[in-house]
Amino acid sequence: MIPLSEPTLDGNEEQYVRDCLLSGYVAGGRYVERFERNFAAAVGAGAAVACASGTAALHVALRLTGAHHGRTVAVSDFTFVASANAAGYTGADLLLVDSEPRTWNMNTELLRDEVVRRARRGQPIPDIVEVVHVLGHPADMEPLLELRDTYWIEIVEDAAESLGARWVTDGPVGPHSVGTVGLWGCFSFNGNKLITSGGGGMMVTDDDELAGRARHLINQAKVSGGGYIHDTVGYNYRLSNLAAAVGTAQLERLDRRLAAKRAIAARYRDWLEPLGLSPAPCAAWADPSYWLYSVLLDTSEVDVDDVVEALGRDGIQARRLWPPLHQQRPYRRTERVGGDVAERLYRDGLSLPSSAHLAEEDQQAVVAALASTLARRRASVS
Repeated sequence: MIPLSEPTLDGNEEQYVRDCLLSGYVAGGRYVERFERNFAAAVGAGAAVACASGTAALHVALRLTGAHHGRTVAVSDFTFVASANAAGYTGADLLLVDSEPRTWNMNTELLRDEVVRRARRGQPIPDIVEVVHVLGHPADMEPLLELRDTYWIEIVEDAAESLGARWVTDGPVGPHSVGTVGLWGCFSFNGNKLITSGGGGMMVTDDDELAGRARHLINQAKVSGGGYIHDTVGYNYRLSNLAAAVGTAQLERLDRRLAAKRAIAARYRDWLEPLGLSPAPCAAWADPSYWLYSVLLDTSEVDVDDVVEALGRDGIQARRLWPPLHQQRPYRRTERVGGDVAERLYRDGLSLPSSAHLAEEDQQAVVAALASTLARRRASVS
């Protein structure tokens, strides 16, 4: 089987984990601090706080940004469900915002126009925007900066899938790494991400005071100085020293991982062009990290589920993209703006094997199998 996305463990992971085991510091320890320090430097943030998961990072970031009952968080409609769940944990209301076809990310111009319209009519507007950088491509942030500056709407970036992606042109957001433009940026180190700690996440911010409050909350809001004194409701969201050791080793190879992902994307783009597919987005102002290289099929000719099944029989793991949140049972009655683009991405989208160590011959096998599958399906339709 050629897997969809599996970790590449070719660095100092074993050495650092062994060091943890020999030291006895498997829960807390120096690798957590080292991981945080090195991660902040890697993305260009002032401070980083390691968490148990990307979802935990989002939850705490949203809480510290002011999400709670009676407030509204605008969330990308086309995203993994954790983006919405994290906002829901705070008790805030959600406003789902459709994607735009150029990058598949939140249509930030649509949201800006909706906020302006509501403000002119004296209607409630979102308090926070949680913008997701989907599948490794940065979102268009300039309309959100307008909302922040005009209406004091804070920005939280869900960069769980996009470590290493950048805005590359000069301007309000560039050149910067994703996760460093909003008040918070949140990342995931799940096993299938660009780098992994076997789970885990990271919050980044340029506000040292906020970073300190985040560390307090993820440690059960325990007051320093000894004794079991807690000054608010906190969470058991700390990252273990063992996980941080793996993450530290993985981060040392970040540049290699990014180069490999971009080379894989370039080959897919060239080799898939004759098949008439819509390639993964790459805006002129962006340098994506291509977490999962994904394409859009012409579903008037083929069914995505049939293609996934056929590739599976050929020993190739592919996957559909997510259903939009407004089609997920917990969020069917959630207020939304638009939705047609998100529905199309789900209907037509297909993610292909994208492990950073994917061999060129295996990638050729993926393309050949996909070409054969599409040809058979198209022939049956005609």
